[in-house]
Amino acid sequence: MITENNLALSMIVRDAEEHLRNCLESCKGLVSEIVIGDTGSTDQTVSIARSFGARIVDVPWTDDFSAARNAVLRSTAADWVLVLDADEMLDPGEAVVLAQHLRALSTHGYRVPIRNYVLSVRERLWDQPAKTNDSEMPTVKQYPAFVQHENVRLFRRDPRIRFTGRVHETVGHSILDAGLQLERSSFSIHHVGMAASEQTRARKNLLYRRLGMEKIKEMPHDAQAHFELGLVELDNFSNLQEALALFRKARRLNAGFPQAWFFEGVALARMERFSDALDPLLRAEKMGLRNALVAELLGDTYYNLGRFLDAAGAFRTAMGRDETNPRIRSKAGLAMVRAGSEAAGVEHLRSAIELAPSDGELHDRLLQAFVSLDKLGDAAATAEAKLEAVGNPASTDFLRAAALWFQLGRLARSSAVLQVGLQMYPQEEKLRTGLTQVLRADST
Repeated sequence: MITENNLALSMIVRDAEEHLRNCLESCKGLVSEIVIGDTGSTDQTVSIARSFGARIVDVPWTDDFSAARNAVLRSTAADWVLVLDADEMLDPGEAVVLAQHLRALSTHGYRVPIRNYVLSVRERLWDQPAKTNDSEMPTVKQYPAFVQHENVRLFRRDPRIRFTGRVHETVGHSILDAGLQLERSSFSIHHVGMAASEQTRARKNLLYRRLGMEKIKEMPHDAQAHFELGLVELDNFSNLQEALALFRKARRLNAGFPQAWFFEGVALARMERFSDALDPLLRAEKMGLRNALVAELLGDTYYNLGRFLDAAGAFRTAMGRDETNPRIRSKAGLAMVRAGSEAAGVEHLRSAIELAPSDGELHDRLLQAFVSLDKLGDAAATAEAKLEAVGNPASTDFLRAAALWFQLGRLARSSAVLQVGLQMYPQEEKLRTGLTQVLRADST
């Protein structure tokens, strides 16, 4: 234990038996008390919590995360409070860092980096792209990637410090409003909830949507509240028109809100309104939102407008911000080819495939480049190479490779590709029809 009566673990839970044990195990020896607010569990959550010595507070659920968290805060006695969710964990190896924070004399709270583990390096959280997982913690090392954000999760127990916001709640506002000092932590929280089952995530999305609507009613002039609901509509429900309206409202309430401008551009780009998307994206960049995601979307937008030179420049900027991203390198290569830099573009496309040989999208982009250059032999070879490189090629991949060989008069090669495709997809009628046509052409 760090110091006696010094750090309380404060949580709210409901039906959290899947992850709660790992969470509490990660805090052993680091906290002096555990106070858990249960909002109506029907599984083994409460018994698991009690086995770790937790004090249970029954908290009636009122569709308000802040109200629930504040009810638990009132039951804590330690000098400092650490807030975790059941699907979050600490790295016990960071105990020394945590102890140093608790000895701070003037600091009242810490913004803590939260590593949200996800199932693909292509995911993002808000405007932050995923990164390859480099953690050696046994409970999280199986996840391929994570996306990081920050929230105030460690703070002094002080009557001025309280959670605000019905959803996406935080104590950060109350700390700043009281004129208290807020610092950035150098330890991390590990969160696995974003890698939950599709059913669990769908249930949470519906809850966050409903509470987000209530939050806007209660805080109609809060730009952040409109922005948060906009992300829910955009990412979880593909409600582009509503998301666009919410992002525009957010940046009208706070014109200096670069993320709101950026996601206005995202919504417009998804609606294929590429000319309209340019201005908000460029504004976000000028306001300081200079990450790879912004530059990549600018590149996509320029490319879809036929401005290939501008697209290549934007993608090169994105590469400079995320040097190991093969998708961005591949997009840069195709834009360069379309802008007239054939050799350099093809080199970028090939090097992207070397970085991620099993990524079918990269092969498709190289193929597209060769088709645009009227190099059908190279295109056919690329299409066939994809069949060998990706783990589970689609039936359309076999059809495309066969069609390219057929155009080149390579009927035996076309037939061979289709026969392999039929072995994998014996019921696919288009493959069977294609093979019949090739054999008929070969016999004449």
